Amino acid sequence: MKIVVYGICKNEASFADRWMDSMGEADKVVVLDTGSEDGTAEKLKKRGAVVAEERIVPWRFDTARNRSLELVDEDADICVCTDLDEVFVPGWRNRLEKAWSQGTTRVSYRYTWSFLSDGREGVVFWIDKIHSRKGYRWSHPVHEVLEWTGEMGQEKIAAAEGIQLNHFPDPSKSRGQYLELLELSVKESPEDDRNMHYLGREYLYRGRWDECIAVLKRHLAMPAAVWKDERAASMRYIARAYAQKGERQEARNWYLRAIAQAPYLREPYLDLAFLLYEEQQWDGVLYFTGCALEIKERPRTYISEAASWGSLPYDLRGLAYYYTGRLEQGLALAREALSREPGNERLKKNVKLMEQKAGSREK
Repeated sequence: MKIVVYGICKNEASFADRWMDSMGEADKVVVLDTGSEDGTAEKLKKRGAVVAEERIVPWRFDTARNRSLELVDEDADICVCTDLDEVFVPGWRNRLEKAWSQGTTRVSYRYTWSFLSDGREGVVFWIDKIHSRKGYRWSHPVHEVLEWTGEMGQEKIAAAEGIQLNHFPDPSKSRGQYLELLELSVKESPEDDRNMHYLGREYLYRGRWDECIAVLKRHLAMPAAVWKDERAASMRYIARAYAQKGERQEARNWYLRAIAQAPYLREPYLDLAFLLYEEQQWDGVLYFTGCALEIKERPRTYISEAASWGSLPYDLRGLAYYYTGRLEQGLALAREALSREPGNERLKKNVKLMEQKAGSREK
């Protein structure tokens, strides 16, 4: 079985050796360098990668990805798309070969998109950028996705349990181009619900509250927008925008709609719990954090946020108990929150304060 890794890069010399070490289980590595000025291409070539150099003007991620895919040998059985800031846990090839049965065209695998400051996993979900040589092309200027072209019959996706890809991004790289490319993507594909959602989210990140609300309401009205997880996320982002505008009742209403849309997700409950925490509505905080903690299985999608599966639900719930005079329960939950984020100074102070109060009571 011939496995070829392919990718794109620009000014990523600092990642080149680590990436090549990680991708060494493949039969071949091919890279499209889109204009590096720091010696990335030369470094990759020295490590054995086949590198083509080409500037993509105007810049689009899908164009670059498709050009890099064209570099993959026609006789390759499996194509593995990764970026230079990503690293496979060793043994990935063996697990991939086991998962790839006759007729498979694509596999999904576990991806850690971010890590917390203490090294623990942050945002985790499953992606599927490993695929057959034929039948796929990349689409969209940004947040590009693999599209099945149907050249080989039916698409068949398998889950590759045990494959782990970790992402260690360069924090100095700007997201400045994302908004312009997202606006272009929506203009090109106005019926694509996914990019409409991403555009509204990007407006939220940039503090453009009214545009965020308008675009995400458009997303929710789209016939194609049927995935409940993403619909709930749009509702949550609308709520956050309303809260930032000072329209807290409207924010509360949208959080409740998000809960109704996807009651199996922790995030809507915890967003509302945090809003109520800010308003010192402690009974509400207790109710909605309780609902969140009843959900035990973390979803495999990108909608799952690290905070919801870390200290946050225990932190909020512990504070609600504390402020309603139930110190023992509050302390137990504060300790649980700290155990999940031991480097957090605020959580340490909360535990210390509650322990001191508990000690003074015993005296």
